[in-house]
Amino acid sequence: MLASRLARRHISTVGRAAPTVAVLYQAIDPPIINGVQKPRKPGGYQDSGADIAYTLQKKGISVLKSDPSALISSHEGWSFPDTEEGIYDAVQRGATHFWANTILFSSHPLQTSTKLTPLSDDLYVVGQPPGLVENFDDKAYLNGKLRELGSVTLPKSWIVDSTNIAEVLQEIDRYPIVGKPVRGRGSHGVKVCHDRAQLEKHIQTLLGESPLIMLEEFLAGEEATITVMPPTSDRPTHWSLIPVTRFNHADGIAPYNGVVAVTANSRVVTEHEMQDSAYGKAMKQCEEVARLIGATAPIRVDVRRFEEGSKFALFDINMKPNMTGPGRPGREDQASLTAIAAAAMGWDYGTLLETILNGARPLSVFRKYQSPF
Repeated sequence: MLASRLARRHISTVGRAAPTVAVLYQAIDPPIINGVQKPRKPGGYQDSGADIAYTLQKKGISVLKSDPSALISSHEGWSFPDTEEGIYDAVQRGATHFWANTILFSSHPLQTSTKLTPLSDDLYVVGQPPGLVENFDDKAYLNGKLRELGSVTLPKSWIVDSTNIAEVLQEIDRYPIVGKPVRGRGSHGVKVCHDRAQLEKHIQTLLGESPLIMLEEFLAGEEATITVMPPTSDRPTHWSLIPVTRFNHADGIAPYNGVVAVTANSRVVTEHEMQDSAYGKAMKQCEEVARLIGATAPIRVDVRRFEEGSKFALFDINMKPNMTGPGRPGREDQASLTAIAAAAMGWDYGTLLETILNGARPLSVFRKYQSPF
C-alpha cells in the first residue's frame, strides 16, 4: 500500500509538482574505514538542517518536521535522524524527497535498507551517493587519483602512519608544513607547523586520533573557496559559483565557522579581481573534479595560491559543504560560503536551496553509483 501511494506521488513529482521534503541529520557514527574514522559533528548538523527545513517551508515547499511543534529558534525537531527507523518514519509520513544533511558511507541505510528498496525509484535524495562519499572523503585517496591525472594543480603532500614518520620527516626540507587528518571535518586537526619539532608533536597528536594522516606544503598566498553546482535539467553540466576569498586566518588556517562566522572573514571576489585568469583556471579545475567523481550535489573546493600573485592549488575538496543560512531568529550572520557565493548571483538563501532541491536524484540512481577509478 505504501509503495503504491509513493508511486502515485512520484508521477506528480516527475511533473514537477512540489515535493514533500524531509531533512536528515547525523545520528549514526561514521564507521571506521581503512582504519580511519571521520569525527562526528556535535549536534549532527541539526543547526543547518533547521535552517534548510525552515527556509524551504517559507518558500512554500512542503516540509516534514520530526517534531511538528519544533520552535523556530530551536535546532532540534526540524530534521529526522538518518537511521533506518528515522528515514522510514519520514516515508510513512509522506516524504518524497530526502535532504541528506549528514555524512554518508557505503553501509548507510540510504544505501543498504531493504525497507527502502521497493521504493528506491520513487524516493529522491539531495546529496552525494554514499559510495562516492566513502571513496572521496579520503583526502589522501582522492588527491592521489587527481595527481595521477596530471591536470589538477595540487600542493606537494605526504601520507604518514606510525611506521614511516622518520622517513617522511627526512624528505621535508622546507617549512611551514600543514598536518591534517585524511578524513577531516572543517578545520579539526588542521595545523600549520613551522619547524620539525612542532611538526613531530602534531603528527603524534593526529596519530592519536587516526592511524593515517596527511602532510602538505603550506600554501602562503590568497585562499578562496569555489562551490561547484551539479547538473540540472536547466543546466546539464557541472558549473562554478563565483569564488569567495578568505581572510583573517588564525595561525595560517581559516577558522571553523562554528567559532568565527564566515561572514566575518569571507567575501565574493569582485568583477575587477576576476580579470586575474588564475580564478577562471581554478574554477575549471574544480568543475573537472566534480565531473570526474560524478557529484550529484554541490561540492566545495578550497584553493590557495602558492604565493601572492601565483596560480591556485586545490587543497581540500569537501563532499558536504556547510549549508547554514539566515532566516531563523538569531541566524542572520550564519550564511555559508556557498550562500555567500550564491548571493553574488542574485540568489537569496531560499533560491539556492530550491536550485539544489531541483537536482535531487532517485535513490535507485544513488545506489547504482560506480567510482570512475
